[in-house]
Amino acid sequence: MTPVELSRTVLHAVRRAVDAGELSVAVPTRAVVAPPGPGGCGDYASSIALQLARPAGQTPFQVAEVLRPYLVGTDGITDVVLTGPGFLNISLDRGASDAGLVREILRRGDRYGYADQPDGRVVQLHCPHDLRAVVVAEASARLLRSQGVLVRVTAEGFEDVWTSVLGVRVDAVGHAPAELPVNVRPVPVPAHGAADPLSLGRDAGRWALLHPAAHDRPRTGDEHLAQRESNPLFRVRYAHARARAATRNAADLGFTAAPGPVAITGSDTGTPTGTGTEQPLLAALADHPRVLAAAAEHRAPDRLARHLVAVADAALPFLLTVLPRGGEKPSAAHRARLAVAEAVGAVLAGGLDLLGIDAPDHL
Repeated sequence: MTPVELSRTVLHAVRRAVDAGELSVAVPTRAVVAPPGPGGCGDYASSIALQLARPAGQTPFQVAEVLRPYLVGTDGITDVVLTGPGFLNISLDRGASDAGLVREILRRGDRYGYADQPDGRVVQLHCPHDLRAVVVAEASARLLRSQGVLVRVTAEGFEDVWTSVLGVRVDAVGHAPAELPVNVRPVPVPAHGAADPLSLGRDAGRWALLHPAAHDRPRTGDEHLAQRESNPLFRVRYAHARARAATRNAADLGFTAAPGPVAITGSDTGTPTGTGTEQPLLAALADHPRVLAAAAEHRAPDRLARHLVAVADAALPFLLTVLPRGGEKPSAAHRARLAVAEAVGAVLAGGLDLLGIDAPDHL
């Protein structure tokens, strides 16, 4: 069960409780599920009971107690534990959940985490005559559109070189009406003592402006061009290239991807063994839709950039385990691991595209 499917399952539980007369509330359009916070347990947690408590006229814990039976009996859910004021902590059938997640990513490709349809919102982003502000506004617009929002980007001023070098564009330039104040204003690149981000080229230049949080001053030196591990952009693009290479190398060995259990059976014991690298990676991949939604909501492309670094850092050790070694023959576990690698490639490519950055297959 993927996070999107789990969200729908939680909403279905609410609907069933309403139909049974146990809750008297309007069924919300969305139920947020996320990794459990401090004091939580299981694979995901939902605060839906806290959201419904006031309209239901009950305490959050009472609402959670109503919803729990409707979740426990669902295929793919092994347990639901209530913690705190009324958080639903949900444990999933890990094998089925992991395979389902990978299958969903491969089905959606680089659009994994996108909204299924427009949500009816219209947003206008207006920024000052500043390079970083324009780049952040444009990336924020890409994120909002991925979540079904109609977006228009305008700027107080604009330079043509920003398009020719960084590929950034806006819908209109000029002073906005008084009722539309500047609403995208990150800390600019220092006017003195800092390198011009245009000198970095499109990919590194955009990363230098987007990776720091809006309240942090960006560093625009040539460290963003370095082909070494200390450069986060390099790690993200290198992980993407390694994931794509795994598919090519597997084809040379005569096997393809097939989602399933990733544990490899030990030749001596006959029991499934893992490398310890798959669960942090799968958790990061599962978190991708939530990160996209949060980055769009807060106009914060830096959240996506940092998430891509987390995915890459989790993926790089895992990618070493994808292909058979020595005299091993490709097994179902190798095919499942290749499917995870292809999911990594899809998430990293899609995320970089939303930031306006190229994801090369060879690096």
